[in-house]
Amino acid sequence: MPAPPLGHLRPHSYRFRLGAFEVTTILDGGQVRQGISPPFAVDQSAAALAALAERNALPADRFENSYTPAIVNTGKELVLFDTGNGGLRKDPAVGHLRERLAAAGYAAEDIDIIAFTHVHPDHIGGVYSEGRLAFPNARFAIAQREFDEWSAGSKIPPQRKENLELFRQIVRPLADRMTFLQPGDDVVPGITAVGAFGHSLGHMAYMLASGNATLLVWGDTTNHYVFSLQNPDWQVAFDDDKTQAIETRRRILDMAATDRLTIIGHHMPFPAVGYVERHAGVYRWTPASYQHWV
Repeated sequence: MPAPPLGHLRPHSYRFRLGAFEVTTILDGGQVRQGISPPFAVDQSAAALAALAERNALPADRFENSYTPAIVNTGKELVLFDTGNGGLRKDPAVGHLRERLAAAGYAAEDIDIIAFTHVHPDHIGGVYSEGRLAFPNARFAIAQREFDEWSAGSKIPPQRKENLELFRQIVRPLADRMTFLQPGDDVVPGITAVGAFGHSLGHMAYMLASGNATLLVWGDTTNHYVFSLQNPDWQVAFDDDKTQAIETRRRILDMAATDRLTIIGHHMPFPAVGYVERHAGVYRWTPASYQHWV
């Protein structure tokens, strides 16, 4: 008998082992945005961007911006990387991290540490829920440079004016619960801060190591698995220091491909876990399949 269409259906959580660690990614949501440049390839021609989209079987007039925080259970601590959008965006498609924790087996009270990659809205928006700390037992970790630059405000680009106010409202009051990090510092044993400045002035990535297994949580080092990853030298409007962001993309992508790192990227296609490979001199995103299951 005929059945009515039921609409899109996609998973919201994904879990795997990394040595003795257990890693979970949770989809905070996703938005379809019209146009590609901006934000991507703002220094390139429309023809170049359209050709890149066609080579990768993507539409040339829109893209999905998805948001995927990650949780790492070290056996001693439960560490959350970023908090998603929360209620900042009046969009029912995003801001679902906290409610989806239960389906992944966690309660908000279980989170011990929140490690920020940076303080753009889709990473700090879930710190509060209905006026209270959404993860009431958590302490926080952030790059010292990120906290200092946003506290000073003088180098924050004008287009981040509203973001600066959000930082002052949401993050700066948490200073007495913060651990301030330099590159090379440990958040907890097995999780080390990696400088990845540029997208935000103090943007940080995090290297996980358990046994012989490694994984890099790279935050927004690249914001799209094609438009900024395959062409790391192309300028991205989202980046606060575009020159530094390009240098960071080159360095991190080279490291990821050379060391064959497992990657979690906040804006990579869900479950946001994969690898960076070189093909004919071009970086490509390869989604994880069964590598962590066998």
